[in-house]
Amino acid sequence: MAESQDSIMERLICKDFEAFRKLEGTDLPVGNWITVTQKMINSFAEATLDFQWIHVDIEKAKKHSPFKAPIAHGFMSVSLLSKMLEDIATVESAQMGVNYGLNKVRFPHPVIVNSKLRLIGKIAFIEDYGSNGLKITWDCLVEIEGSEKPACVAEFVSLMFE
Repeated sequence: MAESQDSIMERLICKDFEAFRKLEGTDLPVGNWITVTQKMINSFAEATLDFQWIHVDIEKAKKHSPFKAPIAHGFMSVSLLSKMLEDIATVESAQMGVNYGLNKVRFPHPVIVNSKLRLIGKIAFIEDYGSNGLKITWDCLVEIEGSEKPACVAEFVSLMFE
């Protein structure tokens, strides 16, 4: 499980879809730092069946990797987006949320084991979806503490239903 180091100073809470729609184009509060542990990397490898040594073989990574340590799977960074968004944005009237897809995903910098990540985001677009839903496009940047380049940059698309 991810470890958060700091309390969120700010959280976006909306009563309902009407209030949330007014926030289109708004920056989100900056998220908590999450430490990416070797246990998390190993669990992700188990779930995805991706056991490449650069992720799971600590000794080989120390010896042969240019990073001198294991790195997280790129897709692990993007997989954390749901949790990171949930931690900083809530629409109280929403009964359910669903991941819809991703656009323009890139992994500019590897996440070395024990790195700290946090979300910097924006509500890019909000569209109606069916009779009781919204389709939200979130601009997401997963920052690595101490790195100029992010771990992940993506447009994350989700659905919310009242």
